[in-house]
Amino acid sequence: MTANEFDQIFPLGPKNDAFAQYFIGQSYLAPLTSGSVPVSNVSFEPGCRNNWHIHHGTGGGDQILLCTAGSGWYQAEGEDPVSLEPGTAIRVPVGTKHWHGAKADSWFSHVAFITPGEDPSNEWLEPVTDDEYGKLPKNGDAA
Repeated sequence: MTANEFDQIFPLGPKNDAFAQYFIGQSYLAPLTSGSVPVSNVSFEPGCRNNWHIHHGTGGGDQILLCTAGSGWYQAEGEDPVSLEPGTAIRVPVGTKHWHGAKADSWFSHVAFITPGEDPSNEWLEPVTDDEYGKLPKNGDAA
């Protein structure tokens, strides 16, 4: 399947070159809204995932992920991975070390935004290694 064949309700957007250093594989970024709560559609080619990272902020700053197409993973440090399918909603509390991305055999898209708060920031950390990622089911099944 190519990027043009990936069926989803929001635009794919251009290649996510600005954040490529924080991803293994190819991702795409389509800003949907701007303002005080910017919302983006993030799409991942099969096997693509972002690095471990932490969202910071006070009085808010949680990340919300709404799976809209394909099949992916979300994992918080020390917890089992969560299978993401269209309609899955994840709240990532501020300060939680986590990653998210596509399953090995599927494209994946989610809408992402940060809840309002003061001094929001993102701390990018180490990549999700091929060894870690390789332990996840490859056939689209849940962990």
